[in-house]
Amino acid sequence: MRIIIGLKEGWLFYKGLGDVAAARENGEEVVLPHSWNAKDGQDGGNDYFRGDCLYVKKIAKKDLPVSEKYFLELRGANSSATVYLNGKELATHHGGYSTWRVDLTETLEEENELAIVVNNAPNDFVYPQMADFTFYGGLYRAVNVICVPATHFDLEYYGAPGIAVTPTIEGENANVEVETFVTDLGESDEVEIQLLDKAGKVVASGKGDKKQTLTIENVHRWNGRKDPYLYTAKAKIVRGGEAIDEVSARFGCRTFEIDPERGFILNGEEYPLRGVSRHQDRWGVGNALLPEHHEEDIDLICEVGATTIRLAHYQHDQYFYDLCDERGLVIWAEIPYISKHMPAGRENTITQMKELVAQNYNHPSIVVWGLSNEISIGGADEDLLENHYELNKLVHGMDKTRLTTVACVSMCSMDDEYAHISDVVSWNHYFGWYGGNTSMNGPWFDEFHKKYPSKPVGVSEYGCEALNWHTSDPKQGDYTEEYQAYYHEELIKQLFTRKYLWATHVWNMFDFGADARAEGGENGQNHKGLVTFDRKYKKDSFYAYKAWLSDDPFVHLCGKRYIDRVEDVTKVTVYSNQPEVELFANGKSLGKKTSAEHFFYFDVPNVGETELVAVAGEYKDESKIRKVDTFNEAYRLKEEGAVLNWFDISTPAGRFSLNDTLEDIMSTFRGKLWFAKIGLKLKKALAGDKKGGPKKAAGFDVNEGMMKMMGGFTVLRLTSMLGAMNVKFTKEELLKMNKQLNRIKKPKGMK
Repeated sequence: MRIIIGLKEGWLFYKGLGDVAAARENGEEVVLPHSWNAKDGQDGGNDYFRGDCLYVKKIAKKDLPVSEKYFLELRGANSSATVYLNGKELATHHGGYSTWRVDLTETLEEENELAIVVNNAPNDFVYPQMADFTFYGGLYRAVNVICVPATHFDLEYYGAPGIAVTPTIEGENANVEVETFVTDLGESDEVEIQLLDKAGKVVASGKGDKKQTLTIENVHRWNGRKDPYLYTAKAKIVRGGEAIDEVSARFGCRTFEIDPERGFILNGEEYPLRGVSRHQDRWGVGNALLPEHHEEDIDLICEVGATTIRLAHYQHDQYFYDLCDERGLVIWAEIPYISKHMPAGRENTITQMKELVAQNYNHPSIVVWGLSNEISIGGADEDLLENHYELNKLVHGMDKTRLTTVACVSMCSMDDEYAHISDVVSWNHYFGWYGGNTSMNGPWFDEFHKKYPSKPVGVSEYGCEALNWHTSDPKQGDYTEEYQAYYHEELIKQLFTRKYLWATHVWNMFDFGADARAEGGENGQNHKGLVTFDRKYKKDSFYAYKAWLSDDPFVHLCGKRYIDRVEDVTKVTVYSNQPEVELFANGKSLGKKTSAEHFFYFDVPNVGETELVAVAGEYKDESKIRKVDTFNEAYRLKEEGAVLNWFDISTPAGRFSLNDTLEDIMSTFRGKLWFAKIGLKLKKALAGDKKGGPKKAAGFDVNEGMMKMMGGFTVLRLTSMLGAMNVKFTKEELLKMNKQLNRIKKPKGMK
């Protein structure tokens, strides 16, 4: 029978070294899982170490069970790795997020030196290479030795488990096809299969061929979060009445479909997929997560009430997929084919897709395979399109039970051929954060749905950033917790009321490492999470979703970190999934309110210090506010290195400034004249080619939708973002522009 030995301890780590022969001293002792970018991949500067690193471990054969075959199993080595045993190179693997195995048998001696060179340096053939997250290097998941007899369930096919379970429901029963993959099966050997229920009772069994179909009568369905019931398939190779190898796989019996009008349908009933996306890293750990980290993540996702997770942008740990099966989350699984198509990387997309599907085939939680994310951000050429057709065909050849999807970005036209290759499609839209305004989101999807009524469409990303900054007048781009809460309130109302959307996924459940980022006042992170990077603080927007999605009764007072307030009357927001909320200020009731949208707003007199208590039925929450004469500058973002901060700009009442949106300014005649006179830099960046060629911005096609999106930026934010395109503005130029705008009156009624 197979025995799995974990290789967790006893490793020597050599940073920056790829020469096995040179690794004799000065190694650092490490315990797996391990990433060498756990700190420098999260502190900003885009300067985290990317290159060769070496892991070395001594293994004595006497410490391993006596066996006929020995395989090394690596569950995650990012992003390329080469295995050496006793100085001999055995195998190289490209792709940092999947399981792969190496046969050690012929090279294994009595005393052994195992060496693994791991590399996360940039190249043009392994995905990902361009993306908004840190590519942590390391042996960041488990490394094992699997000991098996010569006849065993296959260990060399794309890291797969050697067993594939395909249930098909017919009436009250399920016909379960169990296919096993066996190496060196003898003529007298048999494969014995048992299907067990949740309690461990055998409900069906068979013996004989490698592929068998068994029937579960009165099948108990896997029914999402309502009832995530799991069966187990056990397969044994039997020789002379004795089992010589065994594998097992949990599985669920369910039906699903994705309808362009009704959305996601599970077991014949509409089951709205409303949830989040998840990256696999956390503060101070990188991507070298322990089981307790995965468990905390799934607990928080379940607490918010999500029914679905988009596991972005790569294959996640098998343990997390197992947790999703157990907790009933419906999953989008994808490969890291992201942002930039690399012609030399096509083979790598094929390999990573084969690994994703083969290794995760048995998980009932997974319903769609993601082909790519934002890959057409620079346009879709023939090579890119051809690769997607090939991937789509590959997936359907490997798995006839699930659908394919892609995540398009706003710059991608809804008419683009790329958006219509997969079975279903979703879009990454950030109207209200990266330009545009929040009201543009729902109507955009209505337009797509009207134009392509038979194509299921969803939302793969939407969100905005929030840190510990605060204001009573939230504005797009201010990074305050209050604007993030407002943004998500608006998006919830638009997206959750459109049942044709097959799935919606917030970007992101947790803040995550993105070492190239330098914004929001804390470099090296993307702060769009509903929960902070360390998982210690749930932002107010977390509770906005909980109010809509969770059945667990609660009430939440927003703004707990925003105590000092200058206004005489301040707005206080309460979230609850209860029908009525009453707010008390220093023990005095400010009244009861009802809200079908689960968002309750109260005007609170701000005098001295006020203890607030929100009550909804038997549930309550508390906070406090305090009247101050001047705004507490600790609440205000001051962008480090910024040429000009928004609060340093003069904003006369009734006049425009750099803090107004380009769209509002251009809605006036004098605003258009101003835009025509501000110089070549901004005009060229936005207007692009005047010779009839396609307009461009940062290399992207500028269509009508993108122009609308850019119109939603304030002029200051737009000039700041153009800095990334090397279109620089000095402080003097910006102040001159602001002075010009101050001379232009706003239309009546415009704030």
